[in-house]
Amino acid sequence: MSTTGFPHNPLTHPLRALQRALIEWWHLLQLGASILVLAFSPSSYSPAHRTLLAQQIYLNTAPMLLGFSVVCALVTVVLTRIVLVTALSYGLSQYALQVVIRVLVLELIPLTAALFVALRCTIPDGAELTALHTSGEVDRDASQSLEFMQAEVLPRTVAGLFSGLTLAALSSVVVLVVAYLASYGFSLSGLATYIRLFGQVFSPAVSLIFALKTLLFCLTVALIPMASAVFGMRNLPAAHASTVRTSAEMRGLVRMFALILLIEVGSLVGNYY
Repeated sequence: MSTTGFPHNPLTHPLRALQRALIEWWHLLQLGASILVLAFSPSSYSPAHRTLLAQQIYLNTAPMLLGFSVVCALVTVVLTRIVLVTALSYGLSQYALQVVIRVLVLELIPLTAALFVALRCTIPDGAELTALHTSGEVDRDASQSLEFMQAEVLPRTVAGLFSGLTLAALSSVVVLVVAYLASYGFSLSGLATYIRLFGQVFSPAVSLIFALKTLLFCLTVALIPMASAVFGMRNLPAAHASTVRTSAEMRGLVRMFALILLIEVGSLVGNYY
């Protein structure tokens, strides 16, 4: 019994938690939509803002290209040999390269590129925005200004999106080239067969799903950390922000991974059902 004389309802707390989660998701969607509107607004690309944007794109993309490409090449060599040897032992060698292309390019590359960008770029960038609020450099009113959104939030978001798309495109090319070399060597004799196998895997519908999945992954890892940081700046006083910073960042990570999981499940349904 509660102190008021009425029995305690065990559903009260879960319902309140669900309501609070839905409200936070709604605010994050609004912030994400606002950032996207700014990204398509010509006023966001004044000379000063273009300089900041170019610097952020370079810092978030260039240092990762070589290392990520090398890792993709090494993983491709190993997995290609494993699949080829396994398929040959079962008499299914004609399907080996299709499996390699489908698993690596279609499934692993978009997910790996998005998570790599999230861990190396967008999550640290979101933490930097939170640190600006925690240190008192940016107060609640300043975080709602157009200048702050254009100078601090938008460059980090666009750079994360550009970095994810660039890594996904470059690593896809690297994987395709390395898979061919691992299978046929430095010979052009298998090029026609390889192109035909690639066309069989990437039908128009599969290509569309692949492009949409890659774009949605990159939008998710670019927008969610920034929107979560701005949401925390606008709803938490700077004096208390440091005490809840870790939990807020963890909630942002959970939201990001939940969206990535939903996108991946949707793409699997579209590709295989």
